[in-house]
Amino acid sequence: MKCGFFLNGFEEYFDGTWAFGLAKLVKSGKHWFLHISVKKEIAEIELTDVKHVVGIDRGLRQLVTTYDEKDKTTFFNGNAVLKKRRHYKELRRSLQARNTRNSKRRIRKMESRENHWMADVNHCLSKTLVFLYGSDTVFVLEDLIGVRFATEQVAKSQRYEHVSWAFFQFGQMLTYKANKVGSMVVEVSAAYTSQRCPKCGTIKKSNRDTHNHEYHCPCGYRSNDDRVAAMNIQQLGTQYVSGVENPKFEKQKANS
Repeated sequence: MKCGFFLNGFEEYFDGTWAFGLAKLVKSGKHWFLHISVKKEIAEIELTDVKHVVGIDRGLRQLVTTYDEKDKTTFFNGNAVLKKRRHYKELRRSLQARNTRNSKRRIRKMESRENHWMADVNHCLSKTLVFLYGSDTVFVLEDLIGVRFATEQVAKSQRYEHVSWAFFQFGQMLTYKANKVGSMVVEVSAAYTSQRCPKCGTIKKSNRDTHNHEYHCPCGYRSNDDRVAAMNIQQLGTQYVSGVENPKFEKQKANS
């Protein structure tokens, strides 16, 4: 079989600064793709040169909520993704109930298609963020290692989406895209980022109304709960840029 070869968007990798790795030939529908890994040495960003510090909260209702040093908030709504994931879940459940050789084959194909689709969502989202802020940017994410996404603590209708949403894949994609343009990704402690008031610093779980997606502090500050989390994450990122190695929020013990 002979295939035509096109280098659309690949020309930049022939400037002599990239090293080529393994290649994989992949067929998708009627088309063939040659996936080639590439590597390039890039100098680390100097914290003294940072122009933007962007806090990023990841979730289900909002795939990503960002907050930067200019008090700008951006929401990337996840309703369409949530709807499609639920469609895949129902289709998988229907096929599993049949328990035939053909149904199992269809499940494998469907899972591959779903994974490719979700990877494309993460690719487009991370690419958009890097394009918006450019070089000399510190993107701040919560460190999810050790964070337990307990299904028993999540509404039954969202259990599948909650444990299967590719948080880590998004972080990986954002990291290499940011590095490519001279920016970086740092991870900070996830402790209390959704419970803390970004204005007065009060940490209280009951201040967050998850049903109405609102955070209301007795100090008078009120805002969207996803935005509040992004604000707190951004504040931790600002501390990191200022020289704090492992910034995190700690709840003050009540006086006895």
